[in-house]
Amino acid sequence: MNLQESESVIYIGVDVAKADLAIQFPDQLWSTDNTAKGHAVLIERLRTLGTVHVICEATGGYERALVCALHQAGIALSVINPRQVRDFARACGRLAKTDAIDARVLADYGTKLEPKADAVPADGEDEFAEMVRARQDLVAMISEEIGRREHLRMPALLKLSAARQRQLETQLKKLDGVIDDHVAADAALAAKAERLQGVCGVGRVSALTVLALMPELGRITDNQASALAGVAPLNHDSGQYRGQRHIAGGRAAVRRVLYMAALTACRRNPILTAFYKRLRDNGKPAKVALTAVMRKLIILLNRLLKNPHFILAG
Repeated sequence: MNLQESESVIYIGVDVAKADLAIQFPDQLWSTDNTAKGHAVLIERLRTLGTVHVICEATGGYERALVCALHQAGIALSVINPRQVRDFARACGRLAKTDAIDARVLADYGTKLEPKADAVPADGEDEFAEMVRARQDLVAMISEEIGRREHLRMPALLKLSAARQRQLETQLKKLDGVIDDHVAADAALAAKAERLQGVCGVGRVSALTVLALMPELGRITDNQASALAGVAPLNHDSGQYRGQRHIAGGRAAVRRVLYMAALTACRRNPILTAFYKRLRDNGKPAKVALTAVMRKLIILLNRLLKNPHFILAG
């Protein structure tokens, strides 16, 4: 029997803040620190309730330690997009927002919608994602430093800025080495990265970013892959009106590397070059055509990982 099919599942709402957690149990609101000790206390209490399913929101990273602890404890949980939870609260007529209210809304969200439990990450998956996110942060800091230096005039400040950039580039080089060592130590991950880089336009950074930040790839449908990457066109129709389709949501970090890969693919990949040209010849704006190439790319990457016998053409 699936977790969602069981009538005895108790949904627990957990509102995550930097310092503490607000937890909605069936009979009371409770709180604890957002620390390893607080997580242990929460898990011990959850074990006394029977079959539980924790519902929390993605909070930009403050939830990651709790999620890891719950996975290790074997407790089912779902990390929900905050926008979906907020829309649910509005639909229920709850316009006020506090930690306590949010915890109750999360518990009700689970009870009424019964979301599927998130898959337990494979060994090393969280660490790999953390390294790739750290790399993205370093690249962003280097770009910001270069941008700031354009507005400097004093020689002393220019010298300090150049020194900061060199230091960041040194750290980036070291981190790249750590990432390469991690990939080399995982034969399955190394094979996936090599397979993805066989696609014209997909380089090392693109392949590793997709594998780290979209680990579902290869286990989901093509439509799910494009939606997760945020490159699926969404309808905007009503009655006889047919509105313009737009992309929305998805994982921005994955979409950024897909954009760069698509730029290269439009010039060097014969099949995607022809596809892009056909869209442009049919009157599609360049940005729309490029987004379509991005969608083609993520679907191709998904199929490559799903089917090891899938043959690349062109």
